[in-house]
Amino acid sequence: MASYNYSDVTPEIQALAARSLENCQIDPEDYRRYDVKRGLRDLDGKGVLAGLTEVSDIISKKVVDGVEVPCEGELYFRGYNIEDLVGSALREKRFGFEETAYLLMFGQLPTRSELADFTQLLSSYRTLPKNFVRDVILKSPSSDMMNSLAKCVLSIASYDDKTDDISLPNVARQCIQLIATFPLYAVYSFQAYTYKEGNSLFIHAPRPELSTAENILTLLRADSAYSFWEAHILDICLMLHAEHGGGNNSTFTTHVVTSSGTDTYSCMAAALASLKGPKHGGANIKVIQMFEDMKKAVRDWTDEEEISAYLKALLHGEAFDKAGLIYGMGHAVYSLSDPRANILRRFVETLSREKGRTDEYDLYARVERLAPQIIAHERKIYKGVAANVDFYSGFVYHMLDLPLELYTPLFAMARIAGWSAHRIEELINMGKIIRPAYKYVGTHRDYTPLDQR
Repeated sequence: MASYNYSDVTPEIQALAARSLENCQIDPEDYRRYDVKRGLRDLDGKGVLAGLTEVSDIISKKVVDGVEVPCEGELYFRGYNIEDLVGSALREKRFGFEETAYLLMFGQLPTRSELADFTQLLSSYRTLPKNFVRDVILKSPSSDMMNSLAKCVLSIASYDDKTDDISLPNVARQCIQLIATFPLYAVYSFQAYTYKEGNSLFIHAPRPELSTAENILTLLRADSAYSFWEAHILDICLMLHAEHGGGNNSTFTTHVVTSSGTDTYSCMAAALASLKGPKHGGANIKVIQMFEDMKKAVRDWTDEEEISAYLKALLHGEAFDKAGLIYGMGHAVYSLSDPRANILRRFVETLSREKGRTDEYDLYARVERLAPQIIAHERKIYKGVAANVDFYSGFVYHMLDLPLELYTPLFAMARIAGWSAHRIEELINMGKIIRPAYKYVGTHRDYTPLDQR
């Protein structure tokens, strides 16, 4: 048998893939004929009710005179408005992600002493087994940090004597440990990759007195230096990304996989695999790449006509990646506004001044204002289109000099708190295994013996 490079797509494989394409396509009309809710959404884009949750609530519509109408978006964690959670952390000049994680997982706000104990618990778990970095991370670095993160999560299961114990106390312990160690897996994996590419290798140990956001920066930067404001805005990003309802793809994956009775590590690896997709966790990368292309194509960043022409070219598939999308605009649930984007916007301008990048911020602001008008006109969409959280989060990470490869892992470092809350909720209220129906629309055929084909 011929020897092939492991990554080669050979002519034989191409021919087999072509056969799949020929034989496995379903008539799009069948989805309408059988009233299939593709993507578990109806024709209006509203999600099919598949479960109940008390973890978080998303409000994008209100009933006025018996009619559902769009409203300014609101996001609640365990009944508390995210605006209040972020505002409290800001007023008290403290970091809020740890409080948010506690609230999501255990259903109530911690007292000062409970928060201190929980923060100390996270700190004590922010370490890895002896030689784990050498044996798991450094020996096979990957250019894809999400794959590396999933590999670390599955590998750490080998060090847990109670991997398959799904009792509530044990799952809570595993989830807290993963919240604590996700930053280590992601940052160390990135450093291993850059070392493979010829850069210097440095591995900083986490500092027990620092918050999650502070540790991310001190682990990542060669000199471990950061300003309070840099850490504070990263902490806000972690809070905003920590949870977003039970219906998003990765959280639904968490519920589905948990319902099978599997272990925490397999569950979180599955959620990571879902989040990795560019339609989910990788969207802010697309925003940054789109703006980099825009900054080259638009000569005058203050010329709204030139900016509008570029945005129209995006929609018509004539610019950037030719996908016909203005990345960072619009959301599956929100229409008038994404509350997370509203919160981030307030801090982006301040950070841009600190970083000397106000020209870029002004360009973002113009695009945010012009894009909804252009989308409404070009696509005849009138329900409302607004900037989503990805529109600004990528710009924040860019100004913090965080590598593009870590944008989606940063999302995971935050969302692990929400996944943990939903895993615990599913275990407590678990009924049958989650198993939606699929209708067979193929034909039944007589088997043909091998020598007659």
